[in-house]
Amino acid sequence: MKASYKKYILDFKRASGTSRGVLYQKETWFIILEQGGKFGIGECGILRGLSIDDVPNYEATLKWACENIHLGEDLLLDKLFTFPSIQFGLEQAFLSLSAENVFELFPSNFTKKQAPIVINGLIWMGDEGFMLEQIQQKLAEGFSCIKMKIGAIDFDAELKLLASIRKKYSKDQIELRVDANGAFSPESALDKLKKLAEYDLHSIEQPIKAGNFSVLKTLCEKTPLPIALDEELIGVFKVAEKKKLIQTIQPQYIILKPSFVGGFKGSQEWIKLAEENRVGWWVTSALESNIGLNAIAQWTYTLGSNLPQGLGTGSLFANNFESPLSVENGKLLYKENKNWETNLIKNLCI
Repeated sequence: MKASYKKYILDFKRASGTSRGVLYQKETWFIILEQGGKFGIGECGILRGLSIDDVPNYEATLKWACENIHLGEDLLLDKLFTFPSIQFGLEQAFLSLSAENVFELFPSNFTKKQAPIVINGLIWMGDEGFMLEQIQQKLAEGFSCIKMKIGAIDFDAELKLLASIRKKYSKDQIELRVDANGAFSPESALDKLKKLAEYDLHSIEQPIKAGNFSVLKTLCEKTPLPIALDEELIGVFKVAEKKKLIQTIQPQYIILKPSFVGGFKGSQEWIKLAEENRVGWWVTSALESNIGLNAIAQWTYTLGSNLPQGLGTGSLFANNFESPLSVENGKLLYKENKNWETNLIKNLCI
């Protein structure tokens, strides 16, 4: 078996705002396996400034993994436990290599019969006009669940946006989620949660920065609005540590980004603990290309969740790869695309 890796820069079609700044490009890496005339590919979806494995020796670790591919998947995953994005890339690559179809990693009704996955429509931060424009577009596209990034513009302006949506659409018509990305201060968080709760929101993701266990525990006890932990899960590697976090903070939900939490294996550990402790969960992406998104979507379908998931088709990027994924009426579908493999090989020079 041969293994190699390749860097790829994804360009945003339009600058995308979060509470940590504006994104123009997204770096990603691919692991490519070759054996017996077949190949497999997996995406290592690192996000600079947020991924726990955003370290100076990232590429050197990728190189080491490829040079030691003979160790096998299980041993490599164990040795790379502090590099969750590389773990995820390896999981995909091994599945892809062994699959009948290099891009059908989890055969199911999703891949065979176009069974849909309900997803949320994502609204990026920006000025009030830009955010309102996105909201109207998502509603026109048939989404019944909208996720809105908050925390970068004036809080009162964000409340007005939510009020304008609720004036037209009840919670039974449109489910609203908000993502603060840790933007609130511990002192102001509860007051802001009370104001947000007036708009019948489904949940808020990560209201304060990760690492404030005692503050988060209190917030989750007192909140009038369900709290979903996202960044809080990053860097928690051992099952005992995951269990402690869940049982200490007792959030209403957790959100799983496989690239951030150790791929499919790491995510399954979180899901098991969440269900044992009556904590809800859903899956989202970490701005992967369509290669990583395809793998996450197929896996997510097999989990059987009835909540809207945070997935998409990579349409944010100008230079993404062709994909069998498409969105129709707020649902993600898998439609066979016979040109995908050919075009991918051409673009990545496999």
